[in-house]
Amino acid sequence: MGKVIALVNQKGGVGKTTSSINLAASLGALGKKVLLVDLDPQGNATTGIGIDKGELSCSVYDLLVGKAELKDVIVKTKFKNLYVIPATINLAGADIELIDMSRVDMSFSKNGQLKKHLDIAKETFDYIIIDCPPSLGVLTTNALTAANSVIIPVQCEFYSVQGIVQLLNTIRLAQNGLNPNLAIEGVLLTMYDSRTNAAIEVVEEVRSYFKEVVYSTIIPRQVRLAEAPSHGKPIIAYDPRCRATDAYLNLAREVVEKNGN
Repeated sequence: MGKVIALVNQKGGVGKTTSSINLAASLGALGKKVLLVDLDPQGNATTGIGIDKGELSCSVYDLLVGKAELKDVIVKTKFKNLYVIPATINLAGADIELIDMSRVDMSFSKNGQLKKHLDIAKETFDYIIIDCPPSLGVLTTNALTAANSVIIPVQCEFYSVQGIVQLLNTIRLAQNGLNPNLAIEGVLLTMYDSRTNAAIEVVEEVRSYFKEVVYSTIIPRQVRLAEAPSHGKPIIAYDPRCRATDAYLNLAREVVEKNGN
């Protein structure tokens, strides 16, 4: 049975999509069968692994609102063991549509639509990685309901740390009302620049607060990592020899070791 991990942070620009793409691709490179779920209306995870949104007949939006089945929306990528449920701009209105559907049909769970499909996908995939939008709306609560655990990416800058308390409150609410088994998989430090005192201080502060939950791996700030999505490739395919490739492979190894599979 596979594991569903959501990458969540309501703050944008913390490396959430980059980490979703590259963790998924690195797990695939380690021999795990991986499904990447793009739950962000911007669809950056979709284009970041080389999927042309213009050629898609359906997307995660169709899955959530009941217009498609799981088998219809899963797309095989050109990267080893990596599949994706893509997102398009249609997803932007899904929050409101799901709320409206729950008002019309009291048995319809606006927060549980993704879970019922990913519970099926867990029978096929070793890992399911969800890239959440930078908000705490219905799409994110769908992810928190479906997930076994969450990874919290934290940019190594001062303001990134301030939003963690609000995110932890949201996770606790999800645990209390939607998914009592939801766990924190780990805290991932991203965009680290060792030349700045601020980055070093953030690492110390996060490690002091979260202790062993923080991954040993720290993702460096690197130009090649920022370039890769525009070429539709994870960093492991774009530049196999760069430091960021090593970092995400190490992160994937940590995830596999922690989960024992």
